[in-house]
Amino acid sequence: MPPVKETTVSTGRGILTDYEKDCLAGKNEKQREYEARSRVRARIKGPLEADIEFLREHDPELLEELQEVVREQQ
Repeated sequence: MPPVKETTVSTGRGILTDYEKDCLAGKNEKQREYEARSRVRARIKGPLEADIEFLREHDPELLEELQEVVREQQ
């Protein structure tokens, strides 16, 4: 059997945009960093939290994969 070939799937962005990454890395003025932090917090407490709850109910296996990625990065 031939090896399985991985395919690249367009995944969009995660929690951060490229601009927010630049702001948080200190590449823009301090005010932009504060604004970026606020937007990211809002996503964590809003859409991300809702997505986690959805996965908990509808696809616990995918939720476990997400949790594993977070744990591996700690």
